[in-house]
Amino acid sequence: MMKRAAAAAVGGALAVGAVPVVLSAMGFTGAGIAASSIAAKMMSAAAIANGGGVSAGSLVATLQSVAEPEAKEDEARENVPQGEPPKPPLKSEKHEE
Repeated sequence: MMKRAAAAAVGGALAVGAVPVVLSAMGFTGAGIAASSIAAKMMSAAAIANGGGVSAGSLVATLQSVAEPEAKEDEARENVPQGEPPKPPLKSEKHEE
């Protein structure tokens, strides 16, 4: 009985660990959907079925979100300017009342 439980735990861990590898092989990458991949074909079919766009919550959107790496806290602030805020534009005499 213990051997079966251990085998099930190992099998479950392997299955969870294989998900990113399988999604990447299908074309769902952190940088987006790879051209000419199974994911691209799925996205095209979903867009055609929905009249031009892929709806949020669809299988393609969900698989893409699972394949994307989560932004770390440092990466999320990477594009925020660290200096002074921009100065407001100078007023011209034409627009002053």
